[in-house]
Amino acid sequence: MKFSIGGKDMDQIQQLADYIDHSHSIVATTGAGISVAGGGVTYGQMFFSSRGGLRRSGNDYSSFLPTYLENMFSYQPSFAHYALADLEAEGKMTGIITTNVDCMHTIAGSRNVAEIQGSLQVNCCCKCGRHYDGYEIWKQEELPKCESCGGEILPWPLYSHISVWDADVRKARKWISQADLILVIGTRGNYGDVYWDYRKRDATIVQINPGHTGFDQIADLNIRKGSDDVFKKVKELRN
Repeated sequence: MKFSIGGKDMDQIQQLADYIDHSHSIVATTGAGISVAGGGVTYGQMFFSSRGGLRRSGNDYSSFLPTYLENMFSYQPSFAHYALADLEAEGKMTGIITTNVDCMHTIAGSRNVAEIQGSLQVNCCCKCGRHYDGYEIWKQEELPKCESCGGEILPWPLYSHISVWDADVRKARKWISQADLILVIGTRGNYGDVYWDYRKRDATIVQINPGHTGFDQIADLNIRKGSDDVFKKVKELRN
């Protein structure tokens, strides 16, 4: 499909490109929208679906997790994932704060990622507590078992019942307190006292989301387009 954008949208994207060029510390906060653009099904969609098969009160994940993983590893990071990684390589992006657990920012090449709800990179044996870090453990035909005791290995969002990952919350708070430009991409919630309330009050906020969210009233710029389309045009303008 040919990429085309113009008028008011073009003016807004030019403004975003200018913000990026003049910024010294960018932080992106991302949600499901950035991954859906790459063709994936979000963890939330799977978790709360009637077909998910997971009961939050227990560890019955034998039908839920394989389906989720099959979907996760069948798609690649979106253009926007790669664009944020490029900004980090350029020295513009201080860090990415995400509620996504799919590891796509890491796969795209970003190194400074705060996965505040944990991810498939943070895993633990539900029997003996041994940790297994890295998403590669899930790239196999069978669900992994603990090498020490044979117990089931669960990713953090499952064994914590979607609690926050404190180590990454601390990183998120530090990064957002230093940012002069905050990009809000494909997310609806700001997780107030988790990290958002720690932002610099004079930071410029740009929201990229086709729909309306709770960020509408506080963003300095609202771009009502998908993140892939926006970053494709930003790349053209900055080259």
